[in-house]
Amino acid sequence: MSTPKHIAIILDGNGRWAKSKGMPRNYGHTVGAKNVENICKAADELGVKYLTLYAFSTENWNRPESEVKALMKLLESYLKNCIKTADKNNMRVRVIGEIGRLSVDFQNKIKKLEEASAVNTGLNLTIAINYGSRDEMVRAVKKMMTDHDNGKLDIDKVDNDVFSSYLDTKELPDPDLMIRTSGEQRLSNYLLWQLAYAEFYFTDVPWPAFDKDELKKAIDAYNKRDRRFGALKEEEQDV
Repeated sequence: MSTPKHIAIILDGNGRWAKSKGMPRNYGHTVGAKNVENICKAADELGVKYLTLYAFSTENWNRPESEVKALMKLLESYLKNCIKTADKNNMRVRVIGEIGRLSVDFQNKIKKLEEASAVNTGLNLTIAINYGSRDEMVRAVKKMMTDHDNGKLDIDKVDNDVFSSYLDTKELPDPDLMIRTSGEQRLSNYLLWQLAYAEFYFTDVPWPAFDKDELKKAIDAYNKRDRRFGALKEEEQDV
């Protein structure tokens, strides 16, 4: 079995999962946050080198204020505890997104976590917080324009690699596999540039119930694809 080097996941279905259990939406977010460590461990055991999780999008600010506050509190708490988890599991953690909108305390927690885990050599976990791919690309273009105006960038030398170097993910390889949980089949403004040649896997299983076995199913599906042509392998096709 070939294991994807980099898997990106859209963590969807926390609220619907909680509702199915007769619980409030925030309960689903709490259980979903706890599941992150489980999937990180599973990914590491399966040989995945990079795992990128969509935790909070730029559009999520449009949710009810009480839910946004609860999510922010939960994410801050997770990042604080993640220092111990990262150290225990030799995991490096990065955060991508426009973090300037987050509270100063939140930003400090991110900085502390990234610095504390920078020496770790195991799984590379990236958490997307206040992230939107269109926003990322607009920010990248603005940086490029500034560098051009300051004589640091030659427009004639701009290519795919140069543009990628201005994105939040500049330190990461592009994902090989994108997984979205809970049945929705859209990208929701997630890694639009980086997912250009990734395989997509959609499952009805909500994020809080997504476990190692489900991750294996996604990797099995990935292995049935023909990476040369983006289709099923010849032996899997109907004759």
